[in-house]
Amino acid sequence: MDPEFDDEGDDLISSFLLPEEKTKIVKNIDENKENWIKSVSLPKEFPFPFEPYEIQKGFMQGLYTCLEQGRVGIFESPTGTGKSLSLICGALRWLKDYQDQQKRELEQLLSGDTSKSDENKENKNGNSADGELDWISEFKTKQETGERSKKIKEEVEQRLKQEAKLTDMRKSRLSAMKRKRAKLEEEFDSLMKGASPEVKQSLNSELAENLSGEGDLDDGDEALIVADYASDEEAKTEGSDDEGDQETVHCTKVYFCSRTHSQLSQFVKEIIKSPYGDNTRVVSLGSRQNLCVNEAVRKLKSVTLINDTCRDLQKKKSDKKPTSDGKKRKVGISKGCPYYRQDPIQDYRDSALLEVRDIEQLVTLGKQMKACPYFGTRLAIPDAEIVALPYNTLLHKSTREASGIKLKDNIVIIDEAHNLLETINSVHSTEVTGAQLVRAHSQLSQYESRYRSRLKAQNLMYIKQILSILQNLTKCLGGKTDQVPDQQMLPFAETRLWTINDFLFHCQLDNVNMFKVLRYCKKSLISRKLYGFVEKYNPEIIPAAEKEKKVESSTSSLSNFLKTISGKGAHPDTGPAPDAVEERRERVVMNSPLMHIEGFLLSLTNADKDGRIVVNKQKLLSQSSIKFLLLNPAVHFADVVREARAVIVAGGTMQPVSEFRDQLFGAAGVPPARVLEYSCGHVIPGEQLLPIAMVTGPTGVQLDFTFQNRSKTTLLDELGRVVHNVCKVVPGGVICFFPSYDYEQFVYTHWENTGVLAKIGIKKKVFREPKKASQVDQVLARYSSCIQNCTGSMTGSLLFCVVGGKMSEGINFADDMGRCVMMVGMPYPNINSPELKEKMEYLNANYPKDSEGRKPGQVHYENLCMKAVNQSIGRAIRHQGDYATILLLDRRYCRAGTVAKLPGWISKHIQKEEKFGPALASISKFFANKR
Repeated sequence: MDPEFDDEGDDLISSFLLPEEKTKIVKNIDENKENWIKSVSLPKEFPFPFEPYEIQKGFMQGLYTCLEQGRVGIFESPTGTGKSLSLICGALRWLKDYQDQQKRELEQLLSGDTSKSDENKENKNGNSADGELDWISEFKTKQETGERSKKIKEEVEQRLKQEAKLTDMRKSRLSAMKRKRAKLEEEFDSLMKGASPEVKQSLNSELAENLSGEGDLDDGDEALIVADYASDEEAKTEGSDDEGDQETVHCTKVYFCSRTHSQLSQFVKEIIKSPYGDNTRVVSLGSRQNLCVNEAVRKLKSVTLINDTCRDLQKKKSDKKPTSDGKKRKVGISKGCPYYRQDPIQDYRDSALLEVRDIEQLVTLGKQMKACPYFGTRLAIPDAEIVALPYNTLLHKSTREASGIKLKDNIVIIDEAHNLLETINSVHSTEVTGAQLVRAHSQLSQYESRYRSRLKAQNLMYIKQILSILQNLTKCLGGKTDQVPDQQMLPFAETRLWTINDFLFHCQLDNVNMFKVLRYCKKSLISRKLYGFVEKYNPEIIPAAEKEKKVESSTSSLSNFLKTISGKGAHPDTGPAPDAVEERRERVVMNSPLMHIEGFLLSLTNADKDGRIVVNKQKLLSQSSIKFLLLNPAVHFADVVREARAVIVAGGTMQPVSEFRDQLFGAAGVPPARVLEYSCGHVIPGEQLLPIAMVTGPTGVQLDFTFQNRSKTTLLDELGRVVHNVCKVVPGGVICFFPSYDYEQFVYTHWENTGVLAKIGIKKKVFREPKKASQVDQVLARYSSCIQNCTGSMTGSLLFCVVGGKMSEGINFADDMGRCVMMVGMPYPNINSPELKEKMEYLNANYPKDSEGRKPGQVHYENLCMKAVNQSIGRAIRHQGDYATILLLDRRYCRAGTVAKLPGWISKHIQKEEKFGPALASISKFFANKR
């Protein structure tokens, strides 16, 4: 390894806090919630759109305290208790108070500089013993004070100027911009209306030329040649035009992070509803796929193609050069993206900060202003008070830095954080397939062969080294780089795990300096050059001797596919169906597999103890893969908790909290005294919830859905009787969760053959969760419509769902949509999974046993199950007036340890029923009282 990287990652935990900070925190340990709330001067009230519930007041007080003390908080508030509004109003009340406090302190500091200097002068003059050196010390102190005051004044002036500018725009410029925009659109529409077909065709062909990346230079290949790397190391990285942003002063802000763009949009809508909606600067970040307004780029569908095409268009400037015949172009059409222009983007940034908008509204604004929302929103980050962003943007360091996000002294709130550890592991775990390795090797070797005479020695050396790495990784899978991966049969299938160091040694990569290779890939942009080469020449992955034969054959899959997605040489009637093309686009990184492989090589630079390599060999090389599995999420979360002033992880169900406290915060170096836990109950009274753990069914058959028993016919029949009886007494909608899609299919088929579904269908129309995300809304709409419009003996609908599926999270089954939620069995993950086994062994080796003597790996296994259960049963009870019953159909739910891991608002009301009769009677009485 390169010496300059030898110390990277070492002593990460010990460097988390300075010794004096640790001492300060330890001295301020509070033993209970009352003490730490009293230690902060809380505001008398929190602005709220309505009279808040008591639990909401307590939540906001706890949040305010956590932010004021700069702690790491774990906040649990059941879904339906107004968690989002509580987060918004509590955090923004603190932020506004903090801003006022900052202004007061700055004014005092600026006004007190002169008097303090005079004081120091008098004290120094009074010291006769060291009189000869007093004037030097005094001069140094005065100089430091003056420099500090000057810097503060500059920052204050810059901040005040920007705030004044935004205030003025809020008052006057918005209406002017609307008039100007309307006028420009009218003129453009008028121009295009009278344009001849030739002019319109010229515009379209020009855009097509821009996207193809050809014709930019007299020598089209010049743009594909890797620049001289020796000089590139000394120069600044290409494309870093935004270096001035690094000097921009960032105001103190809240970074709000959630899982999906839809959840972020919902959060922004809640800000609009809040009392802070009119005077808070908010910006939402998204991917190019979500924010791009260039239709020619958006239609590419593939995320990777969209990103690379956008980057290529950024570098293309307006073509003012004369054509080959000496004449200038008729129209000054930009050879880059028409939306990537600095002045419109600057105006877009200011407009985006004037009004709170979600992602869809930001896209609409970009279309209206003819400006790029992707770059405009990033330009608005320094002046925004709230930045809403998805998980990946926050949790991935390089993405965070590329987006211009600065966490230092700011607030980080991560919502829906119940699966935060798994999310971090997923973000930083990468997998490459045999097909990608062979494809990358073929493309790069042909690139090197074509441009060998034009490449510098340094570039040739690194390209040869990358080719060697790709070849060794392919050999590790048992394949060869000179054959089509779909035609390479492996002798046997197996899965094997390695430590990082052992894997590198096995692949003969232990003497390769990965840091230098990755630095070369980053600075040379080799993967993007390779993409341009592939787009232009469509190289195939076949030996040269067989090329002519394969080209003539209809089975030349790579060539045909490349021609299809690039629109070259494919007849519209003979090409593959659009759905098939889209699936293959998502399955394979087609622009340049090397870019994806770079992420895997970066994973190999992790510490040996923090990850494992899973080599999965299948019958075909193309289906085989090498995966880096991250075992220690704390190593990538440490930067967040170290830099941010305070970090809040919040969710409807945060149990078990011990995982966050030990595996994430503790392992990241957060002292226990800095961690604050807050959990509140539900807004509904106890009589509006009926949770029951059932042990047996109507005929006395024990409900034991362990893997050994769950396929038994007697158990399936008993489950059918349970569901049938429940559907007869529960009005509205019933949600039934199964552990997996396979088991749901197995039960459905059995009930269909035995007539159980027909019996259930008399009372409830049966719906099933689809496997395709695009069909979820359609199924939900039909499910809801049936509940609202049921007639005759029909009382509602029954929906079969899957734990961890598309309907187990983020779906609102309020009121009649979910009067009953049934959980069939316990959804334990596959204990034979190599990844899970390795994770459990890692936990057993690095963490102590719990108070009951159980190994941490076993506790983790149980926690994975219970977190999935809690998330699924939380689909019911969505507001204060809602009511529902929750039925846990398995004898194991009666165990004390299992009940303890349920949400507190459920566990304290749970009934354990040994017999089915009393349980059904309780359900009937519950709904009879509600009528």
